[in-house]
Amino acid sequence: MQTIHLMGTAATRLRAILIGLAVVVVPLLPIAHSSAASSGVASSIVWQADCAQLDPNAVASQQCGTIQVPLNYNDPSGRKITVAVSRVAAAEPSQRRGVLVMNPGGPGGPGLDLPSQFSQIMPQSVLNQYDLIGFDPRGVGQSTPVSCGLTSDQASQALVPLTQNHSFSDTASFMKMVADKCAATSGDLLPYITTNNTARDIDQIRQALGEQKISYFGYSYGTYLGSVYTSLFPQRSDRFVLDSSVDANWVWREQFRSWKLADYSRFSDFAKYLAANDATYHLGSSESQINAKFFELVNKLRTSPVAVFGITLNDTMFRELTFSVLYNDADFAIGGQIWQVADGQTASSALKSAVASLQPIAQATTVPVDNSGASALAVLCDDTAWSRSPLQYQGELTLDKLISPKFGELGSNIWPCAYWHYQPGEQTTAINPVGPTNILMIQNLRDPATPYAGALETRTLFQDRARLVNVDQGGHGAAYLAANQCATDAVNTYLASGTLPAHDTICAAQRGTALAPQDSSKQQAIEKLRRLVH
Repeated sequence: MQTIHLMGTAATRLRAILIGLAVVVVPLLPIAHSSAASSGVASSIVWQADCAQLDPNAVASQQCGTIQVPLNYNDPSGRKITVAVSRVAAAEPSQRRGVLVMNPGGPGGPGLDLPSQFSQIMPQSVLNQYDLIGFDPRGVGQSTPVSCGLTSDQASQALVPLTQNHSFSDTASFMKMVADKCAATSGDLLPYITTNNTARDIDQIRQALGEQKISYFGYSYGTYLGSVYTSLFPQRSDRFVLDSSVDANWVWREQFRSWKLADYSRFSDFAKYLAANDATYHLGSSESQINAKFFELVNKLRTSPVAVFGITLNDTMFRELTFSVLYNDADFAIGGQIWQVADGQTASSALKSAVASLQPIAQATTVPVDNSGASALAVLCDDTAWSRSPLQYQGELTLDKLISPKFGELGSNIWPCAYWHYQPGEQTTAINPVGPTNILMIQNLRDPATPYAGALETRTLFQDRARLVNVDQGGHGAAYLAANQCATDAVNTYLASGTLPAHDTICAAQRGTALAPQDSSKQQAIEKLRRLVH
């Protein structure tokens, strides 16, 4: 997983769907461009101070600029594309350590607004030491954007692949159409929108900033991007934080098939919430009753979809929206209200208010409506080769639906990558233990999108380079986004002091909110950050 993004696709879609896929547009402001030498080495960035106007909620101290990078790093003197970069400078120049580059996940996720949000969330001990650096990855947003010529609805149907007309054949035909349109619309760009190239772009940003090293903080897909960067450029890596890790060995088909594990690792948390609040939702007073209600509603919606706020809530959409609320405990209330509507109860005023508050991230008018989905597909389909056998996808889908009756079909269906017009131009980067011990991994035990088992595998690949903080919590995204202050403190401590735990450690379960009620501005920043992270 504003339009759809991958690792948090369902969570983002929850917001987009319920507000009718509305798009808030703002005028596209000019951004100062810097040139790149023909060798592909980036020049310095010319910063301008009106970047914050791209986002009504951006802090005034955020600046923007761009660099030009090679479209194809095998031809560094050839065609260039734009990468848009943002910055909030270190608060205390005398304490400045360097730069902290950030990525919210995706792929396909814009990151220009991250410095604005983190400048309101991170403690002064971190803000004093780092220039916070955001960027839109190649192909995304203000960086030379790609498109597949799709409507917003078509893009969202391709990510996550929703079954079309309850027919695998119809779904396969739809995915082939998507792949064909991608090639016809952006065939000159798509083969080069890859994780390896985005990591190389980050190193161009490092050079443009005049830094010997970078520190890094990435969520979800951003953990894979960070892992690739620090494997390609270990000696240019300072302090790295990876929150909610992708399994580098699952890229990409198996990563999405792993979503079925949420049936067993995370759904119970939501079921317990609904059962404990049966007086409000009237859906069941025990986990077993909630489980039964899930399948009752799926069967009902399969033949009798329900209209809510102009959206058709059928069985496949119900599965995905239910999966989406597993990303954060704060979404459980919305999930309960969606279930009420599916159950034939009247849509509550609380749901209407929640929908009204979930406005999408502002997008410039020049960004294609399908950009998020198109750029995500480019990365996923170009990073590694996918099977070209529809029968294999159909067999895996059938198996995963048996293993996980709730969520097995969400990531296991056939993707446009099965019909992609390009083969990967290079091998995926091997994540390896060569380099300094400088990686802090943060992982929820009950993460529905990047399962705990995958994080353990990546931890093994890094060996002594990394330390893992295991967080006894459900949801996708640990530090800053959820209630567990221990996870956030671990990140703050490492970034501020460079001190890693001596061994892998655990953060015990914590209930409630990590913020006091008086921290309203910080809470607003966290809510916006949650909309960016996927």
